Formats: sequence, C-alpha cells, structure tokens
Amino acid sequence: MSKKERCERGSTNVFKDLGFKNAEEMQAKAMLASRIVTIIEQEEWTQQEAAEKLGLKQPKVSLLCRGQLSGFSLGKLISLLNILNQDIDIVIKKRPLSKNKKYNAGHVHVLYNP
Repeated sequence: MSKKERCERGSTNVFKDLGFKNAEEMQAKAMLASRIVTIIEQEEWTQQEAAEKLGLKQPKVSLLCRGQLSGFSLGKLISLLNILNQDIDIVIKKRPLSKNKKYNAGHVHVLYNP
C-alpha cells in the first residue's frame, strides 16, 4: 500500500520555509555571500588570495565559502562586496498596512543583477 505524498510549494526564502526566526536576514546574508563566492570563483582565487584581497584571514574565507555566515554581519558582507568593486543599493519604502493591523513588520529583500 502506498501513501500519497503531499508536496507543498515553498516561498522564495528557504529559511522562512524552515521556520527560522530571523529568516529574512539569513536570506539576505546568503545572497550577499553567494555573490562574494561567485566573484572569488570567477577570479579563480585561492582562499588565501581572496583573504588577502578582502582583508580577512583564510579560515574566515573558508567559512564564507561554506555558507557558515553566523560570524558575518550584513554590514561586513556589504563592505566585502564594495572591496570587490560591487555597488550596493539600499531602498527603503513604506510598507502598506494589511487589513486588521495597525502595524506590520517590514521585510528585507536582496536583488542581484548580474
């Protein structure tokens, strides 16, 4: 006897789908780190070369490349991207209130244009 498996479409934020409390920050950090790692790979730098260019120690680059981002703030990732000649645009806009609420928490989105 086979059971019917039920599939659910996820959102665009896997951290939210998994129930993490700070899912939007985690998603933003992951996207910024992904861009940094992509540049390192495109330049064909070793982790040591990347560390020298970014002003980090090699073990920190290793953590970054493995997606272990707890030791990196959003601000630090942004400054690393600036070192890599990347522009960062931050847009702040008022979020419309949903029905039945006086206050909504805002959201953080990171968009990457190659």
